[in-house]
Amino acid sequence: MANEVTVLVPRLLQPLVGGSSELRLDVGEGAPLSELLDAVAADFPVFGRRVRDETGTLRRFVNIYVDGDDVRRLQGLKTRIAAGQELMIIQSVAGG
Repeated sequence: MANEVTVLVPRLLQPLVGGSSELRLDVGEGAPLSELLDAVAADFPVFGRRVRDETGTLRRFVNIYVDGDDVRRLQGLKTRIAAGQELMIIQSVAGG
């Protein structure tokens, strides 16, 4: 669709979104990242809790890139996402 953004979901989080490796979201004229994450969390609440903490902040070990740029180096959750852009979510795996 013309107003969609693609969200690439890492393998570790795919079971939380029905096994999908990609989600497509309608962004209309554009929307802040926080609204897109809210929309995904409305359908997949456990996914939402894995990506953001109880205050709504991105979890420390979750990185989101918009067309290759880390949102933390842009405007964080206020980063505006436009149709045609690609979001890549990367969840770090810690161990030792």
